[in-house]
Amino acid sequence: MRAVRVLRLAEMSSAELDALLNRSQAEIEGAAAACGEIIEAVRREGDAALLQFARQFDGVDLTARGLRVAAPEFDEADGRLSGEMRGALQSSIEHIRRFHEVAVARETRWVETSPGAWCGERWTPIDAVCLYVPRGRGSFSSVACMLGVPAKLAGVPRIILCTPPGAEGRVDDATLIAARMIGIDEVYRVGGAQAVAAVAFGTDTIPTCDKIVGPGNVYVSCARRMLSLKLDPGPPAGPSESLILCDATADPGNAAWNLLIEAEHGENSCAVLVTHAEALVEPVCRAVGEARLKLTEQRRRYVDEVLARRGGIVLTRSLDESIEFANRFAAEHVAVMVAEPWAVWPRIRHAGEILFGDAPIISLGNYAMGLNAILPTGGRARVSSGVGVQDFMKRVGVGFVTREGFEALRGVVDVMSRDEGFSAHHEAVGEWRMLNAECRMQNGEWRMANSEIRTPHASEGSCVRPPRGHQNP
Repeated sequence: MRAVRVLRLAEMSSAELDALLNRSQAEIEGAAAACGEIIEAVRREGDAALLQFARQFDGVDLTARGLRVAAPEFDEADGRLSGEMRGALQSSIEHIRRFHEVAVARETRWVETSPGAWCGERWTPIDAVCLYVPRGRGSFSSVACMLGVPAKLAGVPRIILCTPPGAEGRVDDATLIAARMIGIDEVYRVGGAQAVAAVAFGTDTIPTCDKIVGPGNVYVSCARRMLSLKLDPGPPAGPSESLILCDATADPGNAAWNLLIEAEHGENSCAVLVTHAEALVEPVCRAVGEARLKLTEQRRRYVDEVLARRGGIVLTRSLDESIEFANRFAAEHVAVMVAEPWAVWPRIRHAGEILFGDAPIISLGNYAMGLNAILPTGGRARVSSGVGVQDFMKRVGVGFVTREGFEALRGVVDVMSRDEGFSAHHEAVGEWRMLNAECRMQNGEWRMANSEIRTPHASEGSCVRPPRGHQNP
């Protein structure tokens, strides 16, 4: 096999370090010209362009099948799927649901910021979202689970799923059944930059969506970036990557397997093991050499390319330096394999996810634990988070002001708006005519006397009880 690349952090050139820290950006930028042509073709020609790109890129003619997966195809996929796989999907979906349920914003939460002035936030779902499930280097029913469950929990009214077609134009069986289990029946066999363009502009078959969420190759990532003013491109999720943080106590064989997990995704993935324990290097390299023989030829080829050219082992001078490098790298997946993980993991500030314990195996996070494995890549974990329920929602600020609240705040508005030169702002608070009525609770709702204007009430949220005997608005 090709040797595992070993880099000493203290001796790396600025170019080598920059290439490692900005691993996928050059490739994404290099795809811009091709993506631009694809996007423009879909904008102009719609379905016709999608059918042409399916022939060109996927090697299938979808003229007869059509772009949308028909209802009987779900039943056919169900018949082909093994009971074992069906059970695994059900378990994965249930664990993901348990993880995300705690983050569902079910109520408007109110706080009294000033006497008589109440502010809150209401979370509402995005109207239409596209879930993007890749396929080029494998089948990814796990991605359908990771995206579909939080989208459903968020209450998105229209959820569609786009995924590239495989042989004979069929969509992956497990992906279809995962979608059905979650409650998604609108699936389209289209992938790549053309899928992003399709949901950005809409075609005769594929609806326009407000947002697209899911991982993809450099062309998908590039298209999302280029169309970011047309639709929300979602969290950045490009080529897979991992960082394995080890000290001298790490088992070389376990460390090697964790290194291979993300490396096998494709030749543009990035997998790095960082350690200050130089004695660990040779055993890990030997373990990688043995482990790779158990992989399929295709996955072995990916692993060899990644570990020889894009990732490898980074040697530091101390555990502190390893941790600081991990924060600069800001990996999608971080596995902590050290003697005192509880002392180390809180110091990792930038990561899509952090796994530690007796078995910090990245595979567990990717499939079974319930953590969402659709995570920021390319160093974007410094500012972005993994997919969650909130990615399928947006929040609306709401405010409720009583006469008392108005009197307490009008002076602040007057002084600040005059200073900023906005005359309508300060004149409005000076000219405002309050209704000659009081706010009263009627049948569990706040109403103005002799008015049908409804104001907030307790069942819409939770907060401390308002002062002076008022009910919670």
